[in-house]
Amino acid sequence: MRDHRRGEHAPYPEVWTGRATNRFQWFLALIGVACLALGIALAVDSKWTSGIAPLAMAVVGCIAAGLLVLFGTLAFVHVALRVDEDHLEVRCGHIGVPRRRIPLSHVAGAEFAPHVTPRHWGGWGYRWRPEKGTAVVVRRGEGIVLRLWDGHTFTVTVDDAEAAVTVIRDRLRPHKH
Repeated sequence: MRDHRRGEHAPYPEVWTGRATNRFQWFLALIGVACLALGIALAVDSKWTSGIAPLAMAVVGCIAAGLLVLFGTLAFVHVALRVDEDHLEVRCGHIGVPRRRIPLSHVAGAEFAPHVTPRHWGGWGYRWRPEKGTAVVVRRGEGIVLRLWDGHTFTVTVDDAEAAVTVIRDRLRPHKH
């Protein structure tokens, strides 16, 4: 790293990328797999004596709960942030869904948020709260808060959030009406 004179910016890559990971959610995914396995075990080898309807409900309930927990947690094990010259893109999980692409022309400003927590947003995942806006929260810690020209905010937890804010601010263009 070299020193820069006052007012001189370090060169940024054409595409800045960052991510945040929550390893605890792997534990929750294992719970989902256990529910799924229980549902399959009940369906294959059950000594259920109360009739077929309660057995079917137990099997379907276990499998549905297992799939919901499994896919819900794996979708938010990590978040990837990509900033290029014109857009900011947020992708969640291993298959990149949910995904949000925001043109930088829609961004009024960006701020560093040192303490973003799932508790303040109502849990992990893609969240919306009327008084706070929208967020992608995969772990507690630092993040960025984008102020959009339409008055909404979008918060993302990401490692090295200060660098992300610097890159975004550097690439913002004056908003034209």
